[in-house]
Amino acid sequence: MTLGDIFNGAVGYVRANPRATLGLTAIVVVAIQIVTKVAVFGPLAAYGRLTTDQAKELSSGVVGAWLTSMGAGVLVAWLGGMLLSGMLTVIVGRAVFGTPITIGETWAKIRGRLVPLLGLAVLEGAVLAVFAGLVAVIVAVLAAIGSAAAVVLLGLPLALAMLALLVYLYTVVLFAPVLIVLERLPVLDAITRSFVLVRNGFWRVLGIRVLTLLVTSVVAAAVAVPFNIVSQVFLVTPSTAAFLVSTAVASVGAAIGEIITAPFNAGVITLLYTDRRMRAEAFDLVLQTGAAGGPSGAASTDNLWLTRPV
Repeated sequence: MTLGDIFNGAVGYVRANPRATLGLTAIVVVAIQIVTKVAVFGPLAAYGRLTTDQAKELSSGVVGAWLTSMGAGVLVAWLGGMLLSGMLTVIVGRAVFGTPITIGETWAKIRGRLVPLLGLAVLEGAVLAVFAGLVAVIVAVLAAIGSAAAVVLLGLPLALAMLALLVYLYTVVLFAPVLIVLERLPVLDAITRSFVLVRNGFWRVLGIRVLTLLVTSVVAAAVAVPFNIVSQVFLVTPSTAAFLVSTAVASVGAAIGEIITAPFNAGVITLLYTDRRMRAEAFDLVLQTGAAGGPSGAASTDNLWLTRPV
C-alpha cells in the first residue's frame, strides 16, 4: 500500500463504522478527560488553591497530594489509551476484510486481550522509568562536575543518543498492541514479532508514523483553538467558578480533537502493520481470500490474522 492508500483507509474505516469507532472513542476519551481533570485539580480544589493568586500558598502536603493524584491520572490515561487502541484495532481488523462490527462484538473480542495489553503498558512504563532514572543520574553527575563545558561535551551527545534510542524502541515495538489483539500473541512474542516486521522497513514505518503524528496534532490543535479562546475569556474573572468553567471548555475542545484523531491514528498503525505483512508474507493473498467470503464470513476472518493455528 502507498501512503495515500493507508491514509485513505484510515479515514474510510471510520466512515464505514462511525458508531463503533466514534462511539467507543467518545466514551473512552470523555472518561479519561474526567479522570485526569479530577486527578489534577481535585487536590487543589480540596485545599482551596485553584486560583492563580493562591499559588504561593501551596504547602508541601498539598503539593504531595497533587503529585500523587496526577500520577494516578496519568496512569489511567495511559491504560485507557491502550484499551482504546486495542478496541479500534479490532474494528480496523474487520474493516480490512470489508465487514462491519458492533460495539458489543468489539468488546467481546478485546475482553480476552486486556491482560496482555495491560502487561505491555506496564512493560513500556518500566522502560520509560529506567530511562528517566538514567537521565536523573546523568543530570546529577553533570551538576556535581559543575562545568559548563562538561555539560555541553557530555550531556548533549548523551541526550541525543538517548532520544534516538527511545525513537528506535518506539518504532520497533509499534505493532506490538496490534499483534496482541489481532494475532493474539503474548506480550514478549508480540514485541519480538513487531521487531521482525519493522526491521526491513524501519525508515518507512518511522516516516509514516511521524507524518501521522504531525497531521493529527495539527487537526487536534485546530479543533481546540475556538474552545481555548473561549476558555481564556472566562479567566478574565479571577474566581474558582470561572477557572473551572474555563478548564471545562478547554477540555471539551481537547476531547473533540482526540475523538477525531484517535481512530485515524489507530487505523494508520493497523494498516501499516497490514502493509508490512503484505510485503514480507504475501498477506494480500489472505486478504483476498477473506474478502471473497463477504459479510457473512465476518467472524471467520478474525482467524485469518493468526500466524499459527488456534
